[in-house]
Amino acid sequence: MTSSLLLATEIPVAGQSAADAVKVLRDNGSGTLYEGIEHPAILELTPVADASALAVPLARLRELRKPLAPLQTGDFRTQVLEFVAAPKPVGGDLPESPYVQLRHVEVKPPVHEEYLAWREDTIFAEVRKSPKIEAFLAYHSLVSTEPGVLFVAGFSCPPEEYLPTFASERYAEIARQAHPRFVTDEGLYTRIYRRVPAEGEQSR
Repeated sequence: MTSSLLLATEIPVAGQSAADAVKVLRDNGSGTLYEGIEHPAILELTPVADASALAVPLARLRELRKPLAPLQTGDFRTQVLEFVAAPKPVGGDLPESPYVQLRHVEVKPPVHEEYLAWREDTIFAEVRKSPKIEAFLAYHSLVSTEPGVLFVAGFSCPPEEYLPTFASERYAEIARQAHPRFVTDEGLYTRIYRRVPAEGEQSR
């Protein structure tokens, strides 16, 4: 069952420093790690049971600032996200697929409840019928400098086979319905990451 909270931390690193950054994180008890395939960064996703359990992972991030600093090209980008829905659920806390995509939008607060109902028959309907999307989890920012909705999509096929899922005529129509009715011009992005295999695990 998916945990109620997700601590997401992106660490911008120089491309050649990614392996060293992964080692530093692993040596200090990391969450699930991913490497950006479109931009040089390491993403760490850490499921958290509830707000009272945040102290330990946040203290760990504080301790990691010094050993990671020489490898970084930008500061930690950390946010706490609250689990909302799973159109395509996972057996544990996170997708086990070799790739994840983060899809972020900022929703206008006055129409937030209307947006939640609308996305069930639009975004979520498309996700449920796609054979390429193996997992799809919806979160909302709880503590973040990037407020809004974050979708975590898991997939196993090459990214170039996955991306057309969101390039169809139907999805273009969904995007036209969403903006400007529900979403703002701020905070819209998509990013794809490759999961870093756990020690002893073979790449898929």
